[in-house]
Amino acid sequence: MDFEQELLSLARQHAEEAEVYSVNGEETPVAFEANRLKGVSARQSFGVALRIIQNGRIGLAAGSGPERPQDLLDIALETAPFGAQAHFHLPGPGSYTAVDVFDPATAALSLEALAEGGQRAIDQIAAHTPGILCEAGLTKRESTVRLLNSAGLDVRTRRTSFSARIEGTVVTGTDMLFVGDMVASCHPVLDLSKLVDTTLRQLEWAKTTVAAPHGQLPVIFTPRALAQSFVTPLSLGLSGKTVLQGASPLGQRLGEQCFDPRIGLTDDPTIPFCVGAQAFDGEGVPSHKQALVEDGIVRRFVYDLQTAGMANTQSTGNGGRVLNALPSPDINVLVMGTGDVSLEDMIGGIDQGLLVEEMIGSGQGNVLGGDFSGNVLLGYRIEQGKVTGRVKDTMVAGNVYALLNNVRSLENKATWVGGSLLLPHLCFNAVAVATTT
Repeated sequence: MDFEQELLSLARQHAEEAEVYSVNGEETPVAFEANRLKGVSARQSFGVALRIIQNGRIGLAAGSGPERPQDLLDIALETAPFGAQAHFHLPGPGSYTAVDVFDPATAALSLEALAEGGQRAIDQIAAHTPGILCEAGLTKRESTVRLLNSAGLDVRTRRTSFSARIEGTVVTGTDMLFVGDMVASCHPVLDLSKLVDTTLRQLEWAKTTVAAPHGQLPVIFTPRALAQSFVTPLSLGLSGKTVLQGASPLGQRLGEQCFDPRIGLTDDPTIPFCVGAQAFDGEGVPSHKQALVEDGIVRRFVYDLQTAGMANTQSTGNGGRVLNALPSPDINVLVMGTGDVSLEDMIGGIDQGLLVEEMIGSGQGNVLGGDFSGNVLLGYRIEQGKVTGRVKDTMVAGNVYALLNNVRSLENKATWVGGSLLLPHLCFNAVAVATTT
């Protein structure tokens, strides 16, 4: 009997229902600083969480490294009397769609290959812009997630992931320009040419600094800027937990037209070799593709077991999980539908406007209500259909729900952001733009 089985067997003797969730992983990061290799390392980790239902209430204990099963059980039993009332039963074995998330080529990557891939990309950027200082990180990961419970469930997923990021800084007097991009996949992506191309395009567009426009203007958000300002409010608005709390602006609008008819949002954890893909969620419920917003109409909210029980519905397979906290509703892989306009034509159709590449501090304001406001870390002015240069000391603000009803155009392709978001460039007719210069 292995550790997880021993822990479950012990817990079943003291609780009506019990569940063991474990993550066993190995990570190999390679770091660069000031254009050169800084260090390499390898880390192994093991974590386990025990969730029980005793006298109808939920208890939780979590640990990392070697733990005694009795110690974890004692903690779970101590927390249960103060835990939430359980509105669910743990699921038994289900029918799972096979989702490929393990690539042997990623697992076999050597430190030398990681170091060479990162240095090659940095050298290309430095050759384009002498004086730029680049930091970078390339990391390969391999992990096994196992979930077993007192209802007879025992499932596991073996996963690989690869991530690479490059951040470049150009200092000119008191001015600092920040550029960069990242990529993530279950596959090894040592050909970082797309990441390099994006960074070089940023450097080209930022060569000239121009006065920022201001007022209510057409603004293009890159996929990265969308992720920083739009995804959190939308995720909260579509969460069954937020709906139950009465805090979601969409809570009473299921089946209604809430957005521009061109807006579509899908949760699709079945995409092969996507970092966020999975056959089952953090509670063992089968994962599946599901439309959240279709033609601008809200089709469903996402639920874990507890919130689904409280809402008298079924879990949607969206039980998000971290070791030291109870599951909560979470979108697995968010895919936004595309439009019919290229980025070039999107820019070409704007007389005066702004392209926001990256934001900072955009989580300010009433996030639950959809408000965002933040500084433009990297953005460009658009004049007469062309990018004319980089803007400084500029802020944008708006409301996600209002702007998604004021869409100018959507790009005809989408780009991965962080391995679990697939988003196009999105242009809005009128966004508040302010500048201090």
